[in-house]
Amino acid sequence: MRLAIVILRNVQRCFTTYDFRGTENVPVAGGVILAANHISLVDPPIVGRFTVDGVGRAPYFLAKSELFKIPLVGRVLRGAGQIPVYRHSANAALALRDAAAAIREGKLVVVYPEGTTTRDPDYWPMVGKTGVARLALETGAPVIPLAHFGSQLILPNAGRKRPKLFPRSRVTFLAGPPVDLAAYAGLAPTPDVLRAMTDAIMVDVRTLLGVVRGETPPATFYVPPRPPKPAVEPGQAD
Repeated sequence: MRLAIVILRNVQRCFTTYDFRGTENVPVAGGVILAANHISLVDPPIVGRFTVDGVGRAPYFLAKSELFKIPLVGRVLRGAGQIPVYRHSANAALALRDAAAAIREGKLVVVYPEGTTTRDPDYWPMVGKTGVARLALETGAPVIPLAHFGSQLILPNAGRKRPKLFPRSRVTFLAGPPVDLAAYAGLAPTPDVLRAMTDAIMVDVRTLLGVVRGETPPATFYVPPRPPKPAVEPGQAD
């Protein structure tokens, strides 16, 4: 983990500058969930700079478990202490078991509630998935909302496949105080409870992003269109 941090820090200095705000809102010890917006595939190392240089804590990211089966990639992820997510598990709690264990061990776990880079054309957050709420209910850890903007200049979420490294891009971060989830403490993780908690988290993230951008955020979350169902060939069963 330490070697990876040193390498990434030195590489990023060549093509990014940073503005860290709200670092005092992130606990310096103990299990914590950092819920961030997701605007580029380069976000993990970018957000890692915020936690390491801004807060002084190593980040632990969630990664789909399939990546851990790739020989070299899996070795790197395991060596860095990153956390597999078992997305195809029939048990929702089992899918996040390692993330919950990491939080109980006192680690800072970074979660992208959207599940992928936003598809909103203006880079506002999409509707969040409820895994972050399930983690919060299960562990009781504080959820710190984090908004950042600027990494999309390095690598947009669509269109350009190669990163733009020069001129250096400025990435601005803003962390807020813990999301107020007191009303849900001790409740069963029903779909309604998880949805309400997730929306509360994403509202805070969206509000912070509006501050970072100096713009008024949209009143609703972007919902990506579902892919069309494949056409049924004549004579083929429905």
